[in-house]
Amino acid sequence: MTKLSVNINKIATIRNARGGNTPNVVQVAIDCERFGADGITVHPRPDERHITTQDVYDLYKVVKTEFNIEGYPDARYMQLVEETMPAQATLVPDPPGVLTSNAGWDTKTNYDLLKDLVAHLKSINVRSSIFVDTNLQNIEYAAKIGVDRIELYTGPYAEVYSQNKEKAIAPYVEAANFAKSLGLELNAGHDLSLENLKFFKQNIPFLAEVSIGHALISDALYFGLENTIQRYKFLLKDF
Repeated sequence: MTKLSVNINKIATIRNARGGNTPNVVQVAIDCERFGADGITVHPRPDERHITTQDVYDLYKVVKTEFNIEGYPDARYMQLVEETMPAQATLVPDPPGVLTSNAGWDTKTNYDLLKDLVAHLKSINVRSSIFVDTNLQNIEYAAKIGVDRIELYTGPYAEVYSQNKEKAIAPYVEAANFAKSLGLELNAGHDLSLENLKFFKQNIPFLAEVSIGHALISDALYFGLENTIQRYKFLLKDF
């Protein structure tokens, strides 16, 4: 069964809007795990617009499933990874000013940088993942870099899904099969939802993990957090 990692950035966004510690990010992470989440994902941006540096240090002490820290691999990010030793570090090519992750790495252009980073992650026993689009060259070079996994950027899939789901999924199936043939494990994330997740999973049954935040937390406003996590996990079952 594909694992569900719950991205709790939006919980931190709500807290930061008011100050204080409500909602409590650490408690929400604990509750997500209790409700069935297979992992917790955070993206500690330099401006701390949601997850803060302190959040990362607080969370790594309590997360009992898989802790996934994603972000742009600058010195600050790498220090966080080295000091907290998450299960997975997901390298994302977004500079500090962007609103959200909206593109994958050009792995050929950034080959030397990424190869050194991945080698370092391996040396400290942290699983590495690189955020990429469906461009086959970027996947090929990810494999050459030696990364453990790639995470497919699913924003374009979500955008097209409601108009033509077959067209939306086609490049992802090709990319996923190519990645598998190169020995890469596969994650996916960005704008996956209750509407489009099942179709994605059905077409890529060997998907290792999805990371979902914005849609899941939004759904929880209506359905409750426990019910929402169970709904997402049901869509990820191997039928």
